Amino acid sequence: MDLTDFEKNIGYNFKDKKLLKTALTHVSYAYENKGISNERIEFLGDAVLELVISKYLYKSMPNLSEGEMTKVRASVVCEKSLLEVAKKHNFGDFLYFGKSEIANKGNQRPAILSDAVEAVIGAMYLDSDFETAEKFVISNLEDTIKKSVSGVGIKDYKTELQEKLQVHGDVKIEYITISEKRTWSW
Repeated sequence: MDLTDFEKNIGYNFKDKKLLKTALTHVSYAYENKGISNERIEFLGDAVLELVISKYLYKSMPNLSEGEMTKVRASVVCEKSLLEVAKKHNFGDFLYFGKSEIANKGNQRPAILSDAVEAVIGAMYLDSDFETAEKFVISNLEDTIKKSVSGVGIKDYKTELQEKLQVHGDVKIEYITISEKRTWSW
């Protein structure tokens, strides 16, 4: 597995190649090879990601309230958004997996791919600086942020009803489940 191809994909060359390999190492591979997985560095990357998005929203979206910024950040810092980044840069082709995870197609699992994006962000931060990690995050998620901002005022029907009912003070609202229907999509 040639990590220089991965570095070309993400537009960043790591000074410390061990950091990159750690960021791409799933716990199954680490366990089988008595190495270090990407879990700790993913933790750091998650914090960097949240700070980058928070800073971006604060500086470039002055009309958003604190609550709106929180909603936008949550919709951007999620598995779905990070999965798109992972797919764009072919993360699944470069992750290190143990035999069981290979058999279970771990390189296609959304949670694993999105976690790897966070780990790479953490590794990039450790290898360089905040600004470099910030540049990677914004270049990959700016469109997602803008889409999320455009939908920030849209409320679900239940919230809208509650707000209209409570406009003149406290109103006791009670929800009763009449029926449930489950749909499976496997």
